[in-house]
Amino acid sequence: MNGLFGDKRQTCTLPMRNFQNPKSKTRTIAIMTWIRTIPMSEADEKLRWAVEAQRSLYPKEYGDPVHPDESGGSSIVGAHTLLPEALYHSFATFGALMAPDLPLTRRQHEMITTMVSVTNRCRY
Repeated sequence: MNGLFGDKRQTCTLPMRNFQNPKSKTRTIAIMTWIRTIPMSEADEKLRWAVEAQRSLYPKEYGDPVHPDESGGSSIVGAHTLLPEALYHSFATFGALMAPDLPLTRRQHEMITTMVSVTNRCRY
């Protein structure tokens, strides 16, 4: 397999109105590209550090992924495993923004992250 992207593909079912069948609450849409990831069992020291360091910044409630991938980690974090520096900086930013010593309450943090996800049409 060459490059960052493999040739495996999968369909993606989204919770939205299916215009071909208005009674359906889901719609299977176009094929998604599969991104090669590195499971923690095969991670080098740099990747292990990036994952552990960014995870240490998150509130403890976020310790277990809601939708774990094959290795038991978060699939969104796993998608960044080929670039450990990008993984760390991307996800450590969120961890820092959720810090309990900031002037916002936990509810306000969650409300902001929920609205960002809704605005970005993200189901996380």
